[in-house]
Amino acid sequence: MKNIKKYLSAALVLVFIMSSCNEDNLIELNINKNASEEIDLSYLLAYGQLRVAGARYENWRTNLIYCSTMIQHNASLQGYWSGDKYYYNAQYSGAFMESHYTDAIKTLTHVVDQTADVPELVNLHGAATIMRSFDLHKMTDLYGNVPFFQAGRGLDGAENWFPKYDAQSEIYAALISDIKAARDGFDPSINNLGSQDILFKGDTEKWVKFANSLLMRIALRMSKVNPTEAQAVFVEAAGGAMTSNDDNAFLAQQNGPAGDTNQNGTSLVLSNAGGGGGDASNGRVSEFLVNWLTDNNDPRKMIIVGGTGDPYNSTTWNTDPDSQQGLPNGYTSQTITAINPDFESVNEYSFINREILDLDDPYPFLSYAEVELMKAEAAVKGWLSSDPEAHFVAGVTAAIQSWEAFGISNAASASEISTYIAGLDFAGASDAAKLELIGEQYWAATYLNHVEAWNNWRRTGFPAFTPTSDPNNITGGTVPRRLRYYESEAGSNPDNYQSAVQAQGPDLLTTRMWWDVE
Repeated sequence: MKNIKKYLSAALVLVFIMSSCNEDNLIELNINKNASEEIDLSYLLAYGQLRVAGARYENWRTNLIYCSTMIQHNASLQGYWSGDKYYYNAQYSGAFMESHYTDAIKTLTHVVDQTADVPELVNLHGAATIMRSFDLHKMTDLYGNVPFFQAGRGLDGAENWFPKYDAQSEIYAALISDIKAARDGFDPSINNLGSQDILFKGDTEKWVKFANSLLMRIALRMSKVNPTEAQAVFVEAAGGAMTSNDDNAFLAQQNGPAGDTNQNGTSLVLSNAGGGGGDASNGRVSEFLVNWLTDNNDPRKMIIVGGTGDPYNSTTWNTDPDSQQGLPNGYTSQTITAINPDFESVNEYSFINREILDLDDPYPFLSYAEVELMKAEAAVKGWLSSDPEAHFVAGVTAAIQSWEAFGISNAASASEISTYIAGLDFAGASDAAKLELIGEQYWAATYLNHVEAWNNWRRTGFPAFTPTSDPNNITGGTVPRRLRYYESEAGSNPDNYQSAVQAQGPDLLTTRMWWDVE
């Protein structure tokens, strides 16, 4: 027994000596020498583009629950559809901020920083810069003052762990500078991004057009607070913007994993997709939109509208255009009886056409139709010397034809589109009426891109609709002017959060941001 104890003791000592002497070797056992130490930056561009389109989480909350109903594209009887009734839901309001800083913006910022000053990667740098700018522009237009210069750079050093909220005016200036630099740096002779560029397949000409079109959007947004700079930026960019629907920045999606599936579809069609929901209990086409389409004899009516009935049971559908009834905004299944005493089911109201919600349908970022409608507005204002009517006709035509990208079976013919546009009598309208027509058409052209529709409505006031009046609303019965910050910011980044509130105004849905003036 004593000998056994001696042997055990000696063995333990030997193990201790060996482990102490070979600590580095033991650590190396945990390192996979066959693994790459760097991620392909082109792959990160592709991933970043998908993340800009987003996941179901923030698309449902930001684009649909809040924006689509605040702008009266859609309506819902569900109480949790907060935008419809001007409620505040902390998770829904902060969802875009919560998810995009830690995913899309972090990814794209890494690509931007790693490719800066690398000549052979100039196209990758340009594409990543424009995508980062696009997402941060969307971020600031949702919330106002937000982290910009330090955004996505937390791994670069402790100084970025609690990012400063930058003034929106400074963000806009930086966006313009960044986008122009990226646009002017593209070189079609090198570094073709190919399939790793999901948006444009490495086509640098389309990237330049996208950059210019985005600059036009940014310029118009700031036109009331910095008109001189806005006009200069707009005019400089307008000559190189999108020229047809072939240039549309519509991100290809596919019916696959959550990372690349059309998230408008998962939220509005798939019952219980990823945690509940589905069209039967969620959004319907709003009464305001259906009436507007009907009153104008708009050929998009039965492109956007699917019919009345149970969207999951085609035998119940009524697809007669004259029988469509939009759902009024601002009601619940209990309060709707005040205007519809015989109410029995939400299926009495028109549902969204399922053909434009397929899971492999594209996700719209910015379209040629928007470009032409922006040019029409600029021409009416005297920024451009071109004919505003020509731009208006091109914009409305492109908007209607752009639905062909969604594989719809009832596309409008050229004659139907011409007849419709003639009926709008743009040429005979006053300048004020022209601007209203343009604003309404921009609103119609951005159906599905509800965030952009709400942004433009806050700037122009068009279309003119009546706000909802749910007794529990928290805005005093006015359409929200912004979303509230992600709620954890008040605790996790308190100093910078408080500074932002002091600079911009109370963190409320009714606080106007820099460019949103009367």
